[in-house]
Amino acid sequence: MKLNRKHISRFKNLYVIIFVGFAIWMLFFDANSFLIHHELNSEMKALENERDYYKKEIIKDKKGIKALSTEEGLERLAREKYYMKRENEEIYIIEYEDSIRNQNDHDE
Repeated sequence: MKLNRKHISRFKNLYVIIFVGFAIWMLFFDANSFLIHHELNSEMKALENERDYYKKEIIKDKKGIKALSTEEGLERLAREKYYMKRENEEIYIIEYEDSIRNQNDHDE
């Protein structure tokens, strides 16, 4: 395939050479290059996901605080987590065989 003089003369044009050089510089080497923008966009997406996660956790914690602000909620937490009881009351902790075996495995 022969190149016409018309095609060759385009590449000899100073403006085309400068434009191509400028485009390559802006895409790859400049401080605001495409690669840096891509990296920053990825980091921004990760931070947005993290923000959404923490917003959900805040909502969950607010519900927990609201539940503990009532007398019933506080009593429920004390009974379930700390095995507290009222006076003249008996508490029986039921353990299943699976949990007993696992506990013995961890003790050894």
